[in-house]
Order: sequence, then C-alpha cells, then structure tokens
Amino acid sequence: MSQALAVVQSATMEPCRPWPRYILTGVQWSALMREPVSLLAAWADTAQVHALFDDPASGSVLPVSVMVEDRTYPALSPHFHGAALYERAIHDLWGHAAAGGEVRAWLDHGHWPHTRPLAMRPGPRPPTADPPEFQETPGETLMQWPVGPLGPGIGEAYHLRLTLDGTQIVRAESRLGYTHKGTLTLMRAKSPRIAARFAARLAGDATVAHSIAFAAATEAALSVEAPPRAAALRTLMAALERIGTYLDDLTALAGLVEAAHLHGRCGLQQEYLRRGLATTFGHRLMMDCVVPGGVSGDADANGLSALRQILGALLVELPIIRGHFQGDAVAGRLTGLGVVKGAGDAAGRCLRRLNAIGADAASAIDLLADLPKGLLTIALPLHSGEGLGQAASARGDIWHWLRLDHGQIAAVFPNDPGWALWPVAEAALVGAEARDAALICCSLGLPASGMDL
Repeated sequence: MSQALAVVQSATMEPCRPWPRYILTGVQWSALMREPVSLLAAWADTAQVHALFDDPASGSVLPVSVMVEDRTYPALSPHFHGAALYERAIHDLWGHAAAGGEVRAWLDHGHWPHTRPLAMRPGPRPPTADPPEFQETPGETLMQWPVGPLGPGIGEAYHLRLTLDGTQIVRAESRLGYTHKGTLTLMRAKSPRIAARFAARLAGDATVAHSIAFAAATEAALSVEAPPRAAALRTLMAALERIGTYLDDLTALAGLVEAAHLHGRCGLQQEYLRRGLATTFGHRLMMDCVVPGGVSGDADANGLSALRQILGALLVELPIIRGHFQGDAVAGRLTGLGVVKGAGDAAGRCLRRLNAIGADAASAIDLLADLPKGLLTIALPLHSGEGLGQAASARGDIWHWLRLDHGQIAAVFPNDPGWALWPVAEAALVGAEARDAALICCSLGLPASGMDL
C-alpha cells in the first residue's frame, strides 16, 4: 500500500463507485499534499471542497474531500501546478476561498445576476463588470499584447494576455469564462437522461467523450451497466471522434504554417469522416448519441460499411500526410516550438497525433468487423448514489462526478482536459517569439468551451 493510499484510507469513507470517496481532516489533507500524487480535478459543493488524485504508486484514483470552515479551505495551488484555476473557479461559483491560494475571478466577469451562484446563500448582484485582472510583470521595456477573447472565424472565446520584451514572450496568462453556460445549475434536479444533453454540449470536439464520462458516472452511481452492443458503439464513436479532432488540429496547424497542399489533404480526410458519421449516427459530431444506460439509437448499416471504406482510405493517406509534416518546410517551422516537459515540441505533438489517428483507425476497423448484437439501452432505476466516470478524448482524459438523489441529480461536476492544458500553455509560451504564439497554442489543442461551465 502506498503512503498516499494509507493517508486516505485512514479517513472517513463515503460510498462512491467505482472508487470510494474519503473525507479528510485538515491534517490528513495537508499530509496527502506532501505525497507524490497528481491532481486530476477539484470542485466543491456548499460545505466541502473535493479533489480527485491519481496515485501512481498504488495505481489507484483517490477521490477526497475536506470541510470548508469559515468559507475557507487549505489551498491546493502551493503543491500542484495548475490548481489555481480550480481555486479561482471554486471561489467564483461557491464562494470558498483557498487559504494561501488564488481568489482572483476566473469565470465570473461581473455579469451574473448574483455572485457565488452555487453557494447556500448567493451574493448580491455585482454593481458593475470589472475588467479582467492579470498579474503584472515589472519592467519599463515591457509591453502587453492582449489576444482575444474574440478573433477571426468561429473559434472558442478566450483571452490570452502576453507580456513582451521586444518580440519575446516573458509572461503568458489566460482568462476564460466568456461562454459560461451555467451548466452545473442547469443539470441539477434533472434526471440523468435529460441532463445528458448538457454534458454533450460542453465541448463540440469532445461531445462523445463528455457524454461517455457522464453516462459512466451515472451507471456507476446506480450500479448498472450499458448493454454490450451499446458499449461497443460507444467505444467506436469515441475512437472516431478522436480521429476527427486530431484531423481538425492538423488542418489548423497546416493552415498556420501556410502549407496549403497539406491543409487541403487533412481537411479533405476530415470532411470525408464527418460525412460518414452523419450517415451512420445522424450527426456530424455524434452529439446526443450516447445516453446514460446505453446509446440513443442504432448505427445505420450502410453508414457502417461506408466508415470502413473511409477509414481504410485514411490509413492509405496517412503516410503521405506524415511525410509532409516531416518535410523541411513544415518540420522546420514547428521543431523547437512550445517545448513541454514530457510532451516535446510542436513537431513532436503533430507526429503523436498522426500515430494516434493510425491506432484509433485500426481499432475502429476491428470494432466495425465484430459489433455485438443486442439491446441498445437499459432503464435506469430511481435510486440514490454517487459515481465517477472517465473517458479518453483527443485532448486528454475527461472525468465526470455526480451525486443522485432518488434518480435526480443533486450535484455534478464535469472535468475537461482544458483545466490541465491552459497552465501548460502559459508555461510553454514563455521564451517564445510572439509570432509563434498561435502555432504553440494550436499545437497544444487548447479547449475553452469545456471549462466555461
């Protein structure tokens, strides 16, 4: 047993499936912070702050909670990179302040009808909207360059504030919340089947992954399983969604480096796939196809046959696309950009996407050849329970947590990979040239919508 697991299991256990949740004292919470665990997510309710950790020593996921006292709780950000964003969101939504951590606004831009909307007693209407608050970097020769929140095209809204020394970036800081949806409130007091529509609309490039994670959390809380055919269709849709998102990223990167021929090749493969998905599942993004208990409908037989051909053609095209990305014109522009520890540079991230496309396409072809028959969904009991669900998206792992009260959602939190990616992007931009900022951000595949809860 790892030391982190020993600390957690000495606390009071709450029933949560498939991993029990433990309520830690302040001393136990601080002891866990000193262990070599990774923070996966953090959120709150009216009385507690919750966190989800990965303990590599035990290979276990550790959901834990700590009580909020006098509207404060022990901060996570002194121990975990990127935890400040969770602390800022928790303060905006529930009003709990991280002692020794961050309390600057993140999601609340001063336009909500009330402050602290998820608190037991929400605050009064803010008098005026405040300008975004960014950290200052002292220096007479420095200038600030605001990027966003609105830009060309139909991209996601985010504000990236770059501090420049000449043309070199010395600080990068992001601000989201421009498309805040009120999702946590909208999902409460609804059945999982109804609330699933909100989960599916958190992020267009991960609608299947978010739907699977939400469905898995619901099914874990109720101790039920989706039928085998539904589970297989979910796995297939998740793989196809990742392929589509990877192709979107590669198309965008090719456009930014002005590789028109490569841009066209990637975009054409992406369009073939989207049309195949529309024929097979009734929607180009497969939105609302996954529901708690199974899937909303069966796949079209002709569409499944078309997908096999589309994926086969993609596997033939993939070495050609790879060759272009490894050519001097493109690789020379991407090599060395946005170096991230453990994730390499922009060129390396492109090649990993290409490898992932090949692996997911081969896996999808195997699934298409042997889809099980049978039911597509099961009825959900009107029981109480708490569950965690996970799904793999093109951006990283997605986690959903929920608590059900007699079949209705009492509390919920969806964790998008963007919470981890934006702090990584801020660090990767430091030292880069300002003209390379868009390339670095695109190579990291930064999502914004899934964080604007």
